[in-house]
Amino acid sequence: MRIIDLLSEDRILLGASAQTKEQAIDQMVELQAKSGSLKDKEVYKQAILAREQMSSTANQAGIAVPHAKSDTVTAPSLCAMTLEKGVDYGAMDGQPSDLFFMIAAPVDGDLHLEILSHLMVLLMDPAFVAALRGAKSPKELIAAIDRFEKEKYPEEAAATSAAVAADVQKQEGYQVLAVTACPTGIAHTYMAAEALEKAGAELGVTVKVETNGSGGVKNRLTAEEIANADGIIVAADKNVETARFAGKKVIFVPVSDGIHKAAELIQKIESGDVAVYEHEGAKEAVAAEAGSESFGRQLYKHLMNGVSHMLPFVIGGGILIAIAFLLDDYSINPANFGTNTPLAAFFKTVGDTAFNFMLPILAGYIAYSIADRPGLAVGIVGGYLAKVGNSFTNISGENAISGGFLAALLAGFVAGYLVLGIKKLADKLPESMEGIKPVLIYPLFGVFLIGVFMFAVNPIMGAINSGIVNLLNSMGGTSKILLGCIVAGMMSIDMGGPFNKAAYVFGTASIASGNYDIMAAVMIGGMIPPLAIALATTFFKKKFTAEERKSGVVNYIMGLCFITEGAIPFAASDPLRVIPSCVVGSAVAGGLSMLFGCTLRAPHGGIFVFPVVGNVFGYLIALVVGSIVGMLMLGLFKKDAAAK
Repeated sequence: MRIIDLLSEDRILLGASAQTKEQAIDQMVELQAKSGSLKDKEVYKQAILAREQMSSTANQAGIAVPHAKSDTVTAPSLCAMTLEKGVDYGAMDGQPSDLFFMIAAPVDGDLHLEILSHLMVLLMDPAFVAALRGAKSPKELIAAIDRFEKEKYPEEAAATSAAVAADVQKQEGYQVLAVTACPTGIAHTYMAAEALEKAGAELGVTVKVETNGSGGVKNRLTAEEIANADGIIVAADKNVETARFAGKKVIFVPVSDGIHKAAELIQKIESGDVAVYEHEGAKEAVAAEAGSESFGRQLYKHLMNGVSHMLPFVIGGGILIAIAFLLDDYSINPANFGTNTPLAAFFKTVGDTAFNFMLPILAGYIAYSIADRPGLAVGIVGGYLAKVGNSFTNISGENAISGGFLAALLAGFVAGYLVLGIKKLADKLPESMEGIKPVLIYPLFGVFLIGVFMFAVNPIMGAINSGIVNLLNSMGGTSKILLGCIVAGMMSIDMGGPFNKAAYVFGTASIASGNYDIMAAVMIGGMIPPLAIALATTFFKKKFTAEERKSGVVNYIMGLCFITEGAIPFAASDPLRVIPSCVVGSAVAGGLSMLFGCTLRAPHGGIFVFPVVGNVFGYLIALVVGSIVGMLMLGLFKKDAAAK
């Protein structure tokens, strides 16, 4: 901290007049009050006087540096004053004091001592004192302090200059901007953001990252920042707002690349070898990204966009329904279990309401991802028709068979591409009709066409859904155990990648079909990798570096919270040993979960939703056994850290 960092021109008074020590103090306190760092200037004055009673802060040569720490001081501050005629300030040489510096310091910290030390060293220089007394204006006095301070403390001056330069650069804009997003918005989103920011710091490139997480958009990029940036990195597994990047150099990559290839991406932006992003009218990013992304990759992003928006309805509704069963009395009426008591009925009703939105929201946001806002309403209508199962042979929907999750997926994709087709046809309309397209043409024809399509395919999708449900319900013990092993093991293969997401989507789809045991196996499979690694770092310390052991502790928390991605750094450093160990541990846990008949209505939450797990005791056993199996395999197969 430099002296001039705490001093400003409005807190400097030259050529003042004072008859007594207290008058001089009063004037300096008034100067300090201008800093805005005093809650109560009278309290601060009393602190100054109390310090003076201990011993005078006056030095020889007419200099005094009164100072005090007080809880009324909110931030460190400094003021300066010269007198035409000095006053008796109690200096040991008996000479009057005419040059003052007053320091205000908060109670916490010893910054005032640092400033006091700096001042006293400088004030020992007669040339410095002469320059201060010769200053004709506050500006000259600050300039004199700055000059002498740079000569005496060159390293601090250089550090301050560097910090100022960085602040200026930040104000002028960031060199690279980024947007990160993963389907659930929990782990990958923030891991990618951290990796990009860290890589930027190492490369000397200013980076700002906007996160599209489960809690919404954070650290949003401004229009000015976008305009001044060299380029933008979009590391996302779901569609994000990209129209704002039109005309800028943009890289579109999976969120995993933001984690593992952060430095490479930043260097690519800075090299300038990036295509300019074009966004035509209201077309969604998929149209502009088609040249750089495969069709399969685009479909995956659309699907994940739907899943990410659906999850809050499944989680909230599922937990509330489970609570209803916990609160209800089965013996009253087994047929109405969940609604027998008023309190249970309340939870069940609210939970069912949330659940009823699940499929429409899924389809709606898949369509939204494909066709932008005009696709949302069309997709929601398609998803609702998939849920109720209306058809041309059963227009009223009485006793209709729901097409379920698969029908909603189909509805979302068909709705999105239908709207894109309608948009293309509407482009041929006169320009005067441009204003009615989004409010009339798109919703009218889109809803009508998706209605025709769903009425036609619902019987087929209903039959498929019923077949899958019946197959799952008819599975014997051995088959279910095998299924549990498979879906749980898939959660560990790529820890947030396509296999993981496929198993997760299957689990959530099973909830919609009333098969809650599959979701239980899926979640426990995702909890095992970080827990197994955490246990291994605890009990097989020689297998891991000191840094890995520190990270291992964090994995306890991440595993219990069902954040599989905590295992990624370990898997990346030693995939041939870590991944198989985690897969086996997860498979064992998933199989045991099925064996014990564990069920779960909530597709997320980890240990926090254990109270609503069916057969929670068996679930805990499965979790512990699976984690230990994974730990033992890691301990057996991994090499000692020193031998790597």
